[in-house]
Amino acid sequence: MSIDSAPKTPADGSELMEMFLPQSPFVQVLGVELDEIRDGWCRLRLPFRPELTTVGEMVHGAAIAGFIDVAAMVTSWAGAPIPEKLRGVTTSMALEFIESANAEDIFAEGTLLRRGRTLNNVDVEITTADGRLVAKAIATYKVG
Repeated sequence: MSIDSAPKTPADGSELMEMFLPQSPFVQVLGVELDEIRDGWCRLRLPFRPELTTVGEMVHGAAIAGFIDVAAMVTSWAGAPIPEKLRGVTTSMALEFIESANAEDIFAEGTLLRRGRTLNNVDVEITTADGRLVAKAIATYKVG
C-alpha cells in the first residue's frame, strides 16, 4: 500500500465529520448536507423532499428531530480533539417546535454551549431560508 492510498487520519472532529457524514446511512436517508463547520459550530441543510412530509407539504416533526440529532452530533465533534475511541451518542434532547416548514429546505445551526470531558451541551436552531424559526433544541451529546 502506498502512502497516497492510505486512509486519511482526521486532524480533529471537524475533519472527522466531513468524512463521516457522506458515509452515514441515516444522514444519507435524511439527505443532510454540511454547509459549514468550525470549532463548536456548524450549519447543515436539509433539502425538502416529499418523502420527509407528514401531511401535504409539511416537513414531518420526526425528520426535524432527526436533523437536530445530526446537528448536535456535528456540533459536538466540530473542532474537538479525536478521542481514543471514536464513539458518540446523544444522551438527551429537549425540543420545541415553533412553526411548520412547508415545501422548503430547512437549516440547522448548532452552537456548542459547553464542552466537557465527555459530555457536550449544544443549542440547535432550525430555520427556513428566509430566517423563520421552525424549531429549537438543547441537546447533550457524549463523545468518546
